Amino acid sequence: FSDRVISNVKKFAPGAKIMHIDIDPAEIGKNISVNYPLVGNIKKILKQLTDRVEKRKHSGWNEKIDEWKALYPLKYPQDDVLRPQYIMERIFELTKGEALITTEVGQNQLWAAQYYKYTKPRQFISSGGLGTMGYGLGACIGAQIGKPDKKVINVAGDGSFRMNCTELATAVEYKLPVIIALLNNRVLGMVRQWQELFYHGRYSSTTIDRGTDFPALAEAFGAVGISVTKPQEVDGAILKALESEDRPVLINFEIDKDEKVFPIVPPGAAITELIEE
Repeated sequence: FSDRVISNVKKFAPGAKIMHIDIDPAEIGKNISVNYPLVGNIKKILKQLTDRVEKRKHSGWNEKIDEWKALYPLKYPQDDVLRPQYIMERIFELTKGEALITTEVGQNQLWAAQYYKYTKPRQFISSGGLGTMGYGLGACIGAQIGKPDKKVINVAGDGSFRMNCTELATAVEYKLPVIIALLNNRVLGMVRQWQELFYHGRYSSTTIDRGTDFPALAEAFGAVGISVTKPQEVDGAILKALESEDRPVLINFEIDKDEKVFPIVPPGAAITELIEE
């Protein structure tokens, strides 16, 4: 129940009955009052709970969600600018929605969550609110080894990718055809977005424009490197990457540093108090 997950803890689910499971009793009730504290091994506790829970149908609720999605769709400008939202939509279409998607942390993580339409369990592999930059490439490698028949794509930002890019050597060594979709804006995008929206554009320590040639870096490791700067180049690059059977492929998508993720929850607000644009 940290503010990274539920935002303002005092405004979180005021009408809900809350169950808190933790192996450490000191964690129970530390951030938020709970109705049902359970201390123990989560694997055992969840097994005991699921044995007691009646199976329910959620068709009515799912229909309501579909109705809301139709009424309030995600949107972005339709123009000749290379946008991350468009990139994710094309990845979805060209993989027919069958790929496993891993993510790094930041704007890339949220664009991947919003614009790839997931239809199957365990198709979206992300560290969520833990903020573990560098997670995605390792997760991508593990998912590819575990599911050799699937296409596995790591959606990354250039900031996160720098944290763990040496693992490309591992992917090359094991001949894994993983794809890294690098949304390269030359900044730490999520932090920069917050600095612009909530700190009057006082940017600090978010620019990482060092001229890194990521396709050349991939080639140096023995992977395939592709560069994309225009929307018209997106499909060709993705299709080329999907053809690889025994080499990792990095696609360096050059996107604008001022592209933003919406909706977001501003600091100190409830999770229902969204900024939509």
